[in-house]
Parts: sequence; C-alpha cells; structure tokens
Amino acid sequence: MQTPYYKKHKFELYKSDCLNLLAELPESSVDMVFADPPYNLSNGGMTVHAGRMVSVNKGDWDKSKGFEDDYDFHHKWMEACRRVLKPHGTLWVSGTYHSIYQCGHALQSLGYHILNDIAWFKPNASPNLSCRFFTASHETLIWARKDKKAKHIFNYDLMKNGNWPEDQLKKPGLQMRSVWAMGTPKPIEKKFGKHPTQKPEDLLKRIVLASTNKGDLVVDPFTGSSTTGMAAYLLGRRFIGIDTESKFLDLSIKRFEELDRNLSAKHSK
Repeated sequence: MQTPYYKKHKFELYKSDCLNLLAELPESSVDMVFADPPYNLSNGGMTVHAGRMVSVNKGDWDKSKGFEDDYDFHHKWMEACRRVLKPHGTLWVSGTYHSIYQCGHALQSLGYHILNDIAWFKPNASPNLSCRFFTASHETLIWARKDKKAKHIFNYDLMKNGNWPEDQLKKPGLQMRSVWAMGTPKPIEKKFGKHPTQKPEDLLKRIVLASTNKGDLVVDPFTGSSTTGMAAYLLGRRFIGIDTESKFLDLSIKRFEELDRNLSAKHSK
C-alpha cells in the first residue's frame, strides 16, 4: 500500500492517481464512494464569480481529451470503484451535463444498479453571461448500488424526519424528494482556500447520513479539498481521499486539523 500523504485517526489522504490507489485497496472493502470527477469544462471560456468575469479554466486535470478518451476515463475509475465496493455498497457521482451522461452510461455498462438521480438546485447560482441559454442552476448526482440483488443502506427515517433547515424544499415529516435546494459553499468553508468545484458541507453531510452508518468506510477518488472527508469524520465514519494535486491535499489537511481541534475541544468539555 502506498504511504499516506496524511493520516490521522480515521482520516487518510493519498497523493496518487485514483486508479493506482484503488487497485491497492482490498476487494469488497468500501461501504460508499462519493466521486466528483472532472467536468472537462476548462475550454477557455468565461463565467461570473462574485460579480466578476473569470476564466472557467481550472487546470490541466479538467481539460477534455475528446469524447472517447473522457468516456474511457470515467469507465475505468468506476470499474475500479466497483471492485472495492462491498456488494451492498453504493456510489455517488456528481456532475453537470458536460459529464454526467457519460458517467450514467458507464455506470449501467458496468452493471451498477441506479437507485436515484438527485437534482441539486442552487438558489444562488451564477448568472448566464451570454443571455443565450437558461441559467445553469443545478447539478445532477447519481446514486447507484454495486449489486442489484443486495440490500443497500438507506437511513429513511432520518431523511424523512430529520431537521434540514438548509433546504427550502424539504417539508417536515414528509419523504425527502429527489430535488435538494442548497446554496454553494459558505465563505467559512473556504477559509483556508477553495477548490474550483468545491461542494457545500450540507450536501455531503446529507449524502453520508443517508447512505452510510457509523464506522463505515467512505472513499473519495477525486477528493479535492475533502468536503466528503470532513462530513465523514464529523459523522463518525472512516475516510480515504485521493487526489493528484498537492495544493488541494494541503488545503484538505488544514480543514481537517481545524475540524479535529474543534471536535476535541467539544469532547473535552
């Protein structure tokens, strides 16, 4: 097994290509994977952020290599995830229309069983600059099980009856639906810096609570600033995050160490 870039308690980070690291994990050892793979959006275009025009380019890792190569990449990492998932284990994958349909096709071709597609509606989404399209204000998440015949974890009562103040669409005491309204990451979540496709903590907390139990192992093959890991650790799960970029792993470490200090201080009272 590769040496961790960082390891403390039940939180591990690896600087690696996810295919290489996943190949080293034992077969059928992971309870849940959350994956936010590259959207392949870095094409020289512009967008709006905080009222200013900015480039959409995020880095070489986000550049499209053409339809066939992009699809092959998604197929390979999903195949690697399927090997390490337990029979009842589930995969969450997030994306926009640039990537999510390729991911959905690859999922089905590999034998995953799709459970839901979730529309994450962003009430504070950036406006459309060209005024030639509808404003993109949602991302799609696919939730799929490794084995169609297995019984996956779904904490139904918590989803139905839990307290979800961040979501203006969730009605108390009613089943949670497949459209979730949550804003993009709050400023406090970007205190140590930000990842260009960072997810809000509220989103990952819900996913972790919905589809895992305490002590379960959660893996994120494109961990970025490790919002998945923050949610997993906070909620008593084990976490392995993988990324090729040191700067994002270093950002993850700063976020984790603050969280760990806060939790330790809380428990010592």
